[in-house]
Amino acid sequence: MPAVPSPVLTSAGLIGGYAAARATGVRPLGGAVLAGFGAAAFASWKRTSGPATAAALTGVYLGAFGLSHPLAKKIGAWPSVLAVTAATGAAAWAFGERGGAPEQA
Repeated sequence: MPAVPSPVLTSAGLIGGYAAARATGVRPLGGAVLAGFGAAAFASWKRTSGPATAAALTGVYLGAFGLSHPLAKKIGAWPSVLAVTAATGAAAWAFGERGGAPEQA
């Protein structure tokens, strides 16, 4: 079975986490969705691009989650989630999927 591309994982984590929290009113559930897909993306990046890239892209993923909150106050919740998801997906594609050979640990 082919691996799920990391931009799909990050998008599912950010959008799915927000949707789960909003639909249920249970913010920790949204956090669990975010964490689960983030862990899967980290594993993918580590395998394809090495641990340093995986750590950096995980920082981008978590930073996007953090940025979505103040951004939502300016442009709205869903537009904010979609904007940070697009940026994170682009970074995941550019550096995680196209990162070349894995780094030597």
